[in-house]
Amino acid sequence: MPRFSRRSFLHLSAAASVAAIFRGMGEAQMAAAARPATHAADAVIIDANENPLGPCQAARDAVASVIPQGGRYSFNLTRDLATTFARIEGLNPDWVRATVGSTPGLGLTVLAFTSPTRSYVTADPGYEYGMNTAQNNRVRVVKVPLSKTYAHDVTAMLAAAPDAGVFYICTPNNPTGTLTPHSDIEYLLANKPKNSIVLVDEAYIHFSEAPSALDLVKDGKDVIVLRTFSKVYGMAGLRCGFVIARPDLLAKVMQRAGFNPMPITGVVAATASLNDPQLVPERRRINATIRQRTFEWLDRNGYAYIPSQSNCFMLDTRRPGKDVRDAIAKENVLIGRVWPLMPTHVRITVGTEEEMEKFRSAFQKVMRGSAG
Repeated sequence: MPRFSRRSFLHLSAAASVAAIFRGMGEAQMAAAARPATHAADAVIIDANENPLGPCQAARDAVASVIPQGGRYSFNLTRDLATTFARIEGLNPDWVRATVGSTPGLGLTVLAFTSPTRSYVTADPGYEYGMNTAQNNRVRVVKVPLSKTYAHDVTAMLAAAPDAGVFYICTPNNPTGTLTPHSDIEYLLANKPKNSIVLVDEAYIHFSEAPSALDLVKDGKDVIVLRTFSKVYGMAGLRCGFVIARPDLLAKVMQRAGFNPMPITGVVAATASLNDPQLVPERRRINATIRQRTFEWLDRNGYAYIPSQSNCFMLDTRRPGKDVRDAIAKENVLIGRVWPLMPTHVRITVGTEEEMEKFRSAFQKVMRGSAG
């Protein structure tokens, strides 16, 4: 048997520990679990908040050109990516770390700042990955209903968890696509318990005109911001994102990350995407136009929904949402899952115009009882 040093043993045990703690489902796993075992190749897939446009042309070209270097680690290219992002956002590169999407940053932050005596506080309905990570680490999860405007109710979050370690704010929220005002995040920071942090997930921020919380990072607040290239940039399959925070917070988050180099394809695609100043506004416009047309159709036909500023929205099915999801799948349209707090709502991802036309037709058939 090979001989192991104390250092190698600690590395292996740390990796096993993190693997065990992270055995919760992220967005992709949840979508996969909810999808039918088989579906047609031409199915309309609007169930996982993916961007049907995919990577921009510059990103595709960058991926193709870097493939011959696929046998090398991405160390220098990853530093270049962080430097590019920092320059665009007016940050010090030392305050930025690239991660494989935003999910690792969420899980690592939960591990760093919560414990059995320091709670994880989140909205309900909200993105579940942080909750799952907390529960697997024997951390109390405090779920606070959204406000009447579907924002995070920061006053209620503060009152519900004086022992909080992490307050998680996803804005726009997943699954509702609704915004939490910047002033509410400032209030939360000003009134939170000592030694707790505010984690702001901006996975969907580019679909809205809302201000980012990066200014609070620059001010040195107890805040960590997550970004991803999975949504507006269309890179869900290439995996790239950022954790952004002042260096002492960043060090606590990343100390559990271990040796986990970035995929070289994701790094170059992300860099190319950042260097296209028209990409985000153009895709924001496309998404908003298709989303608004869908809302107008729903209004005309008397269907209720939660107004969204993102690439997804919650649609009221007036009956068990799971039944509607299963029925519409038989029409070759795959829609999102149901949250326990809202059993008669399903989450719809905004697809292409053609995809949303097929969705509207299938949904109408199901709701009128004329689906095959």
